[in-house]
Parts: sequence; C-alpha cells; structure tokens
Amino acid sequence: MLSFTPTTPENPTRSNMLVRIGVFFLILTAVAVVWLSNLYFTQLFDNSTRANAVRQLSLYSGRIISDLQRSAVVPLLLSRDTTLISALNTADYVASSQRLIRYHNDIGAKEIFLLDKDGRTVASSNRTDLGQSLHDKPVYVSAIRSPDTVFTSFQNDSGGRSYYFSRILQSDKEIVGIIVVEVDLGGLFDTWSKNDATLIVTNSEGTILLSTERQFENQTLSQALSNQPVLSTMKRALRATGEWSGSVADAYIRNQPLFRIDEKVPFQGWNIVYLASYESIRARVNGILALEIMGYAMLFALMFYILSKRAIRKSFVFQAESEELRILNDQLTLEISQREEAERNLQVAEQSLAQSSKLAALGEMSAAVSHELNQPLAAMRTYLAGAKLLLKRRRPEEAIGSFQRIDDLIGRMGTITKQLKSYARKGGDELHPVDLRTAIHGSLSMMSPQLNQLEIEISETMPKTPVMVMGDEVRLEQVIVNLLRNAIDAMKTQNDRHLDILLVAGEVAKLSIKDNGPGIENLDNLFEPFYTTKQPGDGVGLGLAISSGIVSDLGGRLLARNIKPHGAVFEFQIPMIKEEEIKAAE
Repeated sequence: MLSFTPTTPENPTRSNMLVRIGVFFLILTAVAVVWLSNLYFTQLFDNSTRANAVRQLSLYSGRIISDLQRSAVVPLLLSRDTTLISALNTADYVASSQRLIRYHNDIGAKEIFLLDKDGRTVASSNRTDLGQSLHDKPVYVSAIRSPDTVFTSFQNDSGGRSYYFSRILQSDKEIVGIIVVEVDLGGLFDTWSKNDATLIVTNSEGTILLSTERQFENQTLSQALSNQPVLSTMKRALRATGEWSGSVADAYIRNQPLFRIDEKVPFQGWNIVYLASYESIRARVNGILALEIMGYAMLFALMFYILSKRAIRKSFVFQAESEELRILNDQLTLEISQREEAERNLQVAEQSLAQSSKLAALGEMSAAVSHELNQPLAAMRTYLAGAKLLLKRRRPEEAIGSFQRIDDLIGRMGTITKQLKSYARKGGDELHPVDLRTAIHGSLSMMSPQLNQLEIEISETMPKTPVMVMGDEVRLEQVIVNLLRNAIDAMKTQNDRHLDILLVAGEVAKLSIKDNGPGIENLDNLFEPFYTTKQPGDGVGLGLAISSGIVSDLGGRLLARNIKPHGAVFEFQIPMIKEEEIKAAE
C-alpha cells in the first residue's frame, strides 16, 4: 500500500486557531455593538417621541374643552330669546325652526332643537326631527330638574353616543320648554382618526365615550384592547422577535405595539388616552442599526477575502498531493473488489454450513423422538404381557384395565411427538393450571414396572394441599419421567436402592428426586444434547437436554448436584400461581 507525507505550512494548527479567535471576537463585538446601539437609541427616541406625544395630548384635550365650553354657552343665550319663549306660549312654531337653523349655521353646533314642556320636539335645525318625543331621554329629564345648563349623553339608535347641553326656558317663572344643543364631538374625532395615533376619551367610570377607533365606544378600555383578533403562532413569534429592544408595549391594536399616555380632562372626570405606534421609533433605530451592520458586513467581506487568498495558496499544496491520493484510491478500489469477492465466497460457505446445520438438527430431532418414545413403548410392552397373562387366567376385567393403560400410553406418545418441538424452538402450547402432585403420581404410575422390577424403595413427601403451577401436564410428566429414569439407571448396580421424592410448596414449587447411586461425574455438561455416561444402547443423552428445555419454557429451573457419601439430587423448580390467577386462567 502506498503512503505519502503531506506538506503543510508551518504551525497550521496555531494559525487556524488565531483565525478562529479573530472571527469569533469580531462576531462577538458586532453583536454587542448592535445590541447596545439598539437599546441606547430606542430609549433616546422613545423619550423624545413620548415628550412630543404629551404636547399633542395637551392640544387634543384643550380642543375638546374649547368645543364643550363654546357649546355650553349657547343654551344660556337661547333660553333668553323672547321669540322662542313667545312661540312656546302661543304654540306657533312656524318661524322657530328657521330661526334655529340660522343659529346653527352661526354657532357651528351639530344640531339645535326646541322641546315643549312635555318633551316633544317643536322646532329643530334638522326638520326631520320634528315631532319626536324625548320626554324619557336624559336630555329632557336632567334639564327639567335643574335651573342651570346641564350636560347629558346617551347612546343613539345607530350605536354611537350623542352629547347635549340643555336648559329650560321660563315664562313668568314657569317652565314652558327646553332648548337643546348637540355637541359635535364625534365629528372632531373623525377628523383626528386620520392621524397615526389612537385617541380615546373615557368617563369617570372608565367607559369609552369617544375614540378614533369607533368599535371601542361603550366598552371599558381593558375590554376594547382585549377584544383584538387572536394572534397565530407565527405572528406571536414575530411580535416576540420584534420587541427584542427591551421596550415593552403598553397595548396592541391590530397587532401593532403601542405606547400609552393618559391625561385628565377637566370636565366631569373625563380622561383622555393617547396610543401611538412604535413604528416611527423602530424605523429611526433600524436605520442606525442598518449602517452599523453594513459597516461590519464590509469588514467581514475584507476578512474573508484575506482568508480566501490563504486558501488559494493552500490549494496549490493540495493539488500536489492529489496525484498520490488518486494512486492510493486506485489501490483501495482494488482491495475493495478483492474483499467483495472474498465475501461472496464466504456467503457460499455459510449457505453450505446452514444446510449442514439443518441436517444435523434433523438428526438430533430424530434421536429425541426415539428417546422420548422409548419409555412409553417399554411400559406398553409390560402392560401387554400382563394383559395376555390375565386373559389366559380368564380374568378379562383386569385385562381391560391393562388395555386401557396401553390406550392412554398411545395417546401420550402422540402428545410427546407434538411437545418435542420445544427442544428445537422456544415457545409452546397453551398453558393452564396443573397440580404438580398429580403429575408426580402419573409419572410414578408410568415408571412402576421398572421400579418394581429393581425393588426400589420409594419415600414420598408431599403437601396435602394442591401445589398449583402454570404448565402442561404431559410436559411436566415428561420431565419427571426423565428424572426418575436417570435415577433408576444410576442405581442399577446398587444392592440397596432408595429413591426419595420431596415436594415443597412456597413462592416456588421445588421437586427434589434423590438417588443413592454413584453420583454424577461431569455436572457442567450434564444438560448438553447427546452427552451420556451410559453404555451404548442404554441411552443417547437427550433426556436431560429435553427436560431442561421444557423447564425453561415453563419459566423454571432444573438443577443437579452430588451428595455425600454417594448419590445425586435433581431439583425441579417452577413458580407457583395464586388462587386469583387460577380463577383468571379458568
């Protein structure tokens, strides 16, 4: 394989580190300058804008007071007009409306109308109002109760508010009518609505009387501002990023941030609110920030130009190395193709090995079937011989019992062939609650011919109450039969043969089968398939391997140990199930 040593400038690591530190420092400086400039100029322009707004608000408040005072004098003057008083006394109103129209044009009021003492409109600068009854309106009720000029307002039919100055007219100290002058404050606010600012006038209770935003009228200020359209997620994010200067908006109208200034109007506890946009402030600040950013952008461009010149110089060095890299790449390509060929050969070998493994597994399964069916066949042979002898002695009832046992063993052989699949793969048939004592008695019954033939002394110790476990009775018997058979084979050479069976119930059921044989030579390989210490023809070494697989499937453990002075113990442990679990399984 080729190798090469690249030629690089002296101390490249130190040079790159200095460049990175310089870039980082420049970026940090730019961010700090822009941020501080934004805070400083925003605060500066905000203060100047607010000071200008205070001056404008004073002018707006003065204009409102001026219009109110000018209109407040008119009822006092007209209440002394003898022509109007005479018309009320004689009920002759032919020239009254024309007279009010002349006053309306001279004064500039919105409307002037005359009420008789019953509250009916008898003369008006707007003839369409003639004949209307206002006896239940505040403009009549308040005036009739006071000798002075009174100011009233109420919501009109169009949803807006009307503002009136009214005063009684007297003749011989008796009330003969009421003169009413409507103040055109709404028209004044219509003119102001063309400005950028939003003006709002509230009464002493906080209700909005007048506003350049007509939809705010007759609400409280908090209600009006809270009834703005709900912002989308994107608009809320843009609003948050738009207020990064640190200036917190006092209110929002049509999603625009506004600052707010309040001032008292010296008239019936009124208050005027001035809401102006931050847009002019942001525009001025953004202009300064744009110049700063442009300056830093030019500085960055110069720095990147210098770095690019260095990169060009390095590129000549890299070009000199590229030829060696191409040669190395060709060699790597060749090695890759050789390895791919080796991998293909390996896949072929793996396929052959897999086929051999399948054949070996098939042979192992055949041996397992032969091993597990050997015991039922031996028992069938014994029962069949007994049945023949009973028939010869003319005892058919007892022979039928032997034939029934043979039939049970045939069914057991069919079940065993199905259960042997647990040796080849994990998982199995459906499990159900089983009394472990029943499985032990069934296994002893199956092994009784061999036990009686060898005259083995059996000692059983089991609880009187059921020992319930989750399992399959046939598979449990299969495990116990294999353990009994191993114990019987171990004691064949003994003169005295003792077999102790102990079942202990707790959280885990423990079944111990102890023999007095010579013990186990190799405990490590005991549960491996085809491992056996028996003579050829006596066993193939699959019984304990199959039993271990069944016990694992049932969630238990199979253990073995030697005991002194001689003998061995096999211990089968399996979890017990509670009464409620038995009911649930049923």
